[in-house]
Amino acid sequence: MRRLADRFGDEAASCASLAQLRILLADASRELGFDHFALLHHASLGSPRGEYVRIDNYPEGWVTELLSSGLAIDDPVHLASRNINTGFAWDEVGSIIRLTRQHKSILARSRRFGIGSGFTVPANVPGEPSASCSFAVRRSVALPLERLRCAELIGAHAFRAARRIHLPAGPSVRPHLSRRELQCLRLVALRKTDWEISRILGISAETARQSVKRARAASDTVSRTQLVVYGLRDAWISFEDAIPPQG
Repeated sequence: MRRLADRFGDEAASCASLAQLRILLADASRELGFDHFALLHHASLGSPRGEYVRIDNYPEGWVTELLSSGLAIDDPVHLASRNINTGFAWDEVGSIIRLTRQHKSILARSRRFGIGSGFTVPANVPGEPSASCSFAVRRSVALPLERLRCAELIGAHAFRAARRIHLPAGPSVRPHLSRRELQCLRLVALRKTDWEISRILGISAETARQSVKRARAASDTVSRTQLVVYGLRDAWISFEDAIPPQG
């Protein structure tokens, strides 16, 4: 297994495209005993392909449902990977974050598409979107526990190669925000609550909440304060937008 990790590292270092890296990662995943893999910036699930790294071989039906339903924002595996810097099995997620009913529902729905247990390698670089490399087995297949440390090394090599390949176009790209999300961001900067935003924009409180949530997901932030900071950084809002009017 150590030789596999070393070989993968050498070959990944010579990959010139994400397409080449995808083939290499698929081969390594099979050798490790996994059926699926996903190497991605988490923000890629809410943005057009190409802005961030995303290569995977998950069942197409599951990817479609994850994206069309908006569940990607609440993916518990991705949320957990932001709070830890070592690889973790998916059955450990509940000890890393507090699992809500929504989180448990997402994990259950993935199993309906044949995805079983998994192992995730966090890839968090300061100043860049959070990312991870996950490996998963088919439902009812045991996780190859003796190969997880090798999977962690391969996941790290894979992300390093993806970052090298994609860096010129990756971190410098602003996240995509819809007109509604941008309106909500500006009001969040003015310290408005979701209820106040709904009244100002003439929308429901739930629509306001979801719009703010999507804006946070697009910018890969976990709080309203961080969303405003990133909005200033990416020039979506100005300092004037963040100063409440006097009077």
